[in-house]
Amino acid sequence: MTSTRAAVPGLAARAPHVGASPVREILALTARPEVISFAGGLPAPELFDAEGLRAAYDRVLAEQPRRVLQYSTTEGDPELRGAVAARLTARGLATDADGLLVTGGSQQGLALLVTALLEPGDVVLVEDPTYLAALQCFGFAGARVVPVPTDADGVLPHALEELVLRERPKLLYLVPNFQNPTGRTLPLERRRAVAEVAGRHGLWIAEDDPYGDLRFEGAYQPWIAELDEAADRTVLLGSFSKVMAPGMRLGWLRAPAGLLRACVIAKQAADLHTSTVDQAAAARYLADCDLDAHLERVRGAYRDRRNALLAGLPGALPPGSAWNRPEGGMFLWVRLPDGHDATDVLHRAIAHDVAFVPGAPFFASTPDVATLRMSFTTHTPQEITEGLARLSKAFG
Repeated sequence: MTSTRAAVPGLAARAPHVGASPVREILALTARPEVISFAGGLPAPELFDAEGLRAAYDRVLAEQPRRVLQYSTTEGDPELRGAVAARLTARGLATDADGLLVTGGSQQGLALLVTALLEPGDVVLVEDPTYLAALQCFGFAGARVVPVPTDADGVLPHALEELVLRERPKLLYLVPNFQNPTGRTLPLERRRAVAEVAGRHGLWIAEDDPYGDLRFEGAYQPWIAELDEAADRTVLLGSFSKVMAPGMRLGWLRAPAGLLRACVIAKQAADLHTSTVDQAAAARYLADCDLDAHLERVRGAYRDRRNALLAGLPGALPPGSAWNRPEGGMFLWVRLPDGHDATDVLHRAIAHDVAFVPGAPFFASTPDVATLRMSFTTHTPQEITEGLARLSKAFG
């Protein structure tokens, strides 16, 4: 007797339309140790405070093994939330530990926010270009993503207001400090203008700030969440990945009470809670070690690496190329002369054992194929100089 087997149901309709991250795929292509890669936004591993972190893990495992190896509350370790709240308050954003949710990096914070806030078809406004994984997140939610025109300082407030009136978005997603991929920072007057637009027209702001502690020149800008016009409608996302260690996968979300509660429930459905032992070790590290002194060392090293990249770009890129000078973070943004396609250049560059990320995937609509993102954090100044010498051969 012949039996028949029915086909299994297909994927969700939105799934095939969300592409894989080309950044992750380039990292796989350039995993060879001889490759000098400007592609990944990877913190410098030699700058991790491995000794201090090991001591923190040793201490919590020795003193409280039953607690730190057990399930814990969804909201997160009270000591860790208290430490984050204290740091935010010291910087001018009054925060209580109960107003925070510990997440698996700021990426999960964004995913939880999207789960709690967006329905399929809802409109999300983004910078153009914007963080690639955010586009993936909005894609899986079935949202309609609309880019806001930008210049060297970020979103243009008049264009933002026009789009808000026309599209009626539910959410505006921004990376105001040392934006990924461009490295630019939104000035205070534009932050105020953005906050006023959100206040006048009624929309949420997701303020993603994984790089804010990496400022190595210039003055810190207040968070949009600090501004009265948008304090009741701004969700601030933060991360320990760039300041402690990305492998710990720790971040946090600060939101108004009603939305925070919805995000807590979304996290319960996603993973119950973030790793208990990692949270406890992070809290212990913040109590026992001087994170600000560690960050000062990191910022000094990244400043030197940025400077090496800036110094070498004129000799590596074709005449007519342009780039910015970020005051912190991990990235700078390059535009090649008209007629160049950064993806084509990448294929030639990989043959010379050097890599970067083409800019096209970061655009929510029509891409600028002549753009590219370069990270300056992973390699030493000497390696950066050698990498640029290799890159110049891709234009030969």
